[in-house]
Amino acid sequence: MWYHESVIYQIYPLGFCGAPKQNDGVLVPRIRKIENLINHLLKLNVNAVYFCPVFESSGHGYDTSDFSKIDVRLGTNEDFSFVCDKLHENGIRVILDGVFNHVGRDFFAFKDVREKKWESKFKDWFNLSFEGNSPYNDGFWYEGWEGHYELVKLNLNNEEVKSYLFERIGEWIDNFNIDGLRLDVAYMLNRQFIRELNSFCLSKKSDFFLAGEMIHGNYREIVCEGMLHSATNYECYKGIYSSFNSMNMFEIGHSLRNRFGNEDWCMYRGLQLIGFVDNHDVTRLASVLSNKNHITAAYGILFAMPGIPCVYYGSEWGIEGSKEDGDDALRPEITKLKFNEVSEFISKVSKLHRENKSLCYGKINILHLTNRQLVFERAWEDERIIVLINADENEYIAHFDSGASEGIELIENKPFDFTHGSKMPGYSVRYVKV
Repeated sequence: MWYHESVIYQIYPLGFCGAPKQNDGVLVPRIRKIENLINHLLKLNVNAVYFCPVFESSGHGYDTSDFSKIDVRLGTNEDFSFVCDKLHENGIRVILDGVFNHVGRDFFAFKDVREKKWESKFKDWFNLSFEGNSPYNDGFWYEGWEGHYELVKLNLNNEEVKSYLFERIGEWIDNFNIDGLRLDVAYMLNRQFIRELNSFCLSKKSDFFLAGEMIHGNYREIVCEGMLHSATNYECYKGIYSSFNSMNMFEIGHSLRNRFGNEDWCMYRGLQLIGFVDNHDVTRLASVLSNKNHITAAYGILFAMPGIPCVYYGSEWGIEGSKEDGDDALRPEITKLKFNEVSEFISKVSKLHRENKSLCYGKINILHLTNRQLVFERAWEDERIIVLINADENEYIAHFDSGASEGIELIENKPFDFTHGSKMPGYSVRYVKV
């Protein structure tokens, strides 16, 4: 499928486009700013965009008030349709955030319950009790997402709720021609809901992509036949930056081998999870790494390890942002696009990932592992690519059985000699095809 050979670019639109933090009700077509991003995406060799929430909400987007219309701070449905058309014209797929676990307090059905209480025809859309009270003094208790009562949990066992959501998703497919959904807090979603969602979406579009946010738990519970095609790889996310900060490449090396190796006991062998080094919820790579010389090496691992690589907007040129400073620090407005050495590197490895089946589908085998060096192979049919990562500032010569005397280093398009050991310059990444 197309998504197995894709590179995803993640955008938090309300931040990227400079929308007010709270919905002021003023219609401004800020989403059209994405049209100016397309050439940048093509230069990065990206072929899919994942949009964080774009539908009407009161604040940050995950507190949806209306699934049928684009947030007025971003524009109209017609504005977003225009953006989707432009992306598709340039060969870029569109993935939306599917926020189905909860809604905002201004969601029409919940407002009806607040007004009419037990007489509301929507009371069964939520998990609530009229024998208690909420922190907002509504006169009834309801379940909020992980104790956040501004996010009202939907009852996904309710047939009317499912029908409502599926109707909206159908409209998104029909009107915006979207290619996939990333399900927010998928680890909490009703499994039967996910199965029915899968069936509905694939009936509308046979190559529709369904991915889920998985922070913890067993990924195979929802990434399987009849459910999701992928999930966010938080387990390796931590391993990537932590390995560099502690100068202990054994951490990410063992994570890759234990999860994606060739033995039957490997946890996620064969799964195509979404890999990332940062996103809208975690500290930016350039801020979390102790040594910024490791930025390209981190991306070198990301684009070569099993899975679908995803780049968060702005990080491709190294902007900073710390979770300690709040979500707004992670989701800034971008007024000027940049393209530097990091961007150039990402562009090259993005192209290589899309062009080489071994980097998309290949088995992984760890060939050489030290505290500061990692060498692994991706192999698919007759194609083999050996990935060499040197986290140390000094040159290192690795000795391992490459199965070949020479190859072509793909990033710099130069011959590579294995005969007297594999030379790895300081802070280097090499993709060698043999």
